[in-house]
Amino acid sequence: MWLVLINPAAGPRPVSADRVERALASAGVQADVEVSPTAEAMRKRIVEASRRASPQPRRIAVVGGDGTANLAVNAILDSEWVEPPVLGLLPGGTGCDLLRTFAIPQQLEAAARHLAGDASYSVYVGRLEGDFGIRHFLNVAQVGVGAAAVEAGRHLSRRLGKARYPLAFLRKLPGFPPAQISLTGDSPSGSTAAARGYHGRGLAVIVANGQFFAGGWNVAPRANLTDGKLDVQVIDCAKPAAFRLVPKIIRGVHMSDPAVHRMSKATIALATEPSWPLEADGDMVGNTPVSISVLPGALKLKI
Repeated sequence: MWLVLINPAAGPRPVSADRVERALASAGVQADVEVSPTAEAMRKRIVEASRRASPQPRRIAVVGGDGTANLAVNAILDSEWVEPPVLGLLPGGTGCDLLRTFAIPQQLEAAARHLAGDASYSVYVGRLEGDFGIRHFLNVAQVGVGAAAVEAGRHLSRRLGKARYPLAFLRKLPGFPPAQISLTGDSPSGSTAAARGYHGRGLAVIVANGQFFAGGWNVAPRANLTDGKLDVQVIDCAKPAAFRLVPKIIRGVHMSDPAVHRMSKATIALATEPSWPLEADGDMVGNTPVSISVLPGALKLKI
């Protein structure tokens, strides 16, 4: 039996409980479906479930986008469980890009079929630590112009859907200040100096656990949620070149571009001058400096 929680704040318009119940019934999935009045109420519902003496829910699914998945991951990892629940995801937000990594459809009725059966997938989770405290992310974290675009996108109409991020990016890029970046972390033996870290100018740093973000941009085609490493990319180019780089990122063919400095790391210490905004899975977190690491097998994901 699944406990299915719907985030009313996700996406251009709320997903109805009736639609979710019909999709699950058609897929042969038994579930109790609840509409949370707010995203914060959804978080509290998950935390409260962990405090039950018994029975604690063994399966929790959330309906929303990557931000909703992030909320659920943080609620689960910040709580104490007899046995942590399996997390399921149903698309209902502006975009649920994490599902794209596993080739799960973005259409709710098709994705609901993936909640059937007992098999689950043990995945790594990213951990962020800074003046803001500790936050976790499942898909992608960014600092720099990409994070600034996420923040700006929050002030655009939800009706724009997946177009909010590209529009916000186009607005923020011209006036966004480059920074001096200091990025260090663990290094595979025999790696080059470039692979060991980065010290220099840049416009953005992308730290990916999953492969897609921003409604289908294939930002990290080599990322893997089970290899214990985060795919790290520093973007360093003039602003006009950044406009030309975006189409490559969307298609996932940007890795050979000289503006992209890619590394694979399990731990990262990242500082920028000036300080840059930080976002994770589409939610604003705080500012640099930040320490980033991966938690091995921290979550069981139903795919």
